Amino acid sequence: MRDFRKYNVWQDSHLFTLEIYQVTKEFPKEELFGLTSQLRRATSSIPTNFAEGCGSNSEKEFARYLNIAIASCSEVEYLLLLTSDLKYLNIELHQGLASKIIQIRKQIYQLRLKLNQ
Repeated sequence: MRDFRKYNVWQDSHLFTLEIYQVTKEFPKEELFGLTSQLRRATSSIPTNFAEGCGSNSEKEFARYLNIAIASCSEVEYLLLLTSDLKYLNIELHQGLASKIIQIRKQIYQLRLKLNQ
């Protein structure tokens, strides 16, 4: 069993999740149960699936959870684009957040590749 807290990518994804929660506080109230909720859930599923995978008993199972986290990164990337197009995020904030989620996805992908060796 692995300690998820020791992985830099988990730490990065946790901090990113906290940032998304702060950013989405400024979204329109009518999006609370829509886009705000969806973006928060997709974002928080990244460190959650990573942590759950760390508790698994096999490399194969851990890799499966990493794949789910990677897919969630892609979902978040799209939702950030959508929120930007809807003018809930300014261009600079969108670019910064998009850059972070792409980097997190790359880190998880690299870890998954190491598991397959």
